[in-house]
Amino acid sequence: MVGHASLMFRRHPVLSLATVGYLVIVGWSTLGPQPINTGNGYWLWRALRFFSSHESTLWLTYDRVEFLANVGMFVPIGIFFVLLFGRRMWLMSIIGGVLLTLGIEFAQRFIPGRVSDVRDLVANSLGTVVGVLVALVLTQAKARRLRIQRA
Repeated sequence: MVGHASLMFRRHPVLSLATVGYLVIVGWSTLGPQPINTGNGYWLWRALRFFSSHESTLWLTYDRVEFLANVGMFVPIGIFFVLLFGRRMWLMSIIGGVLLTLGIEFAQRFIPGRVSDVRDLVANSLGTVVGVLVALVLTQAKARRLRIQRA
């Protein structure tokens, strides 16, 4: 496995560094210290109050925004994994994203101030699947051209 990772890094150094960098950001935001409530989230609560005062946006609750944010955070992971591992390894990309979120949720059980939640597991996994699908769609034309060139 280490040899495969080394080969990937040599073949795709910028993509590998971007992936590692993004994973560090995800790790910090999910496993690092919780932000102290200093009013940084004020704009979020203000926006949610605004949306809750309109009939057509009553559905936009904090829980739904948090769920969508977790989905969005893992979309790039699905994209990065497909780009690094290749289109044929799309299922491994999904499994890798699910294992990553399982690891995060497990670790959060032991971090004071963090909460492990099944909804996060679902949202993060869904984000990985969406990212994999986006990557497959975006790389489809190039994959088709390569197949034609090989034939």
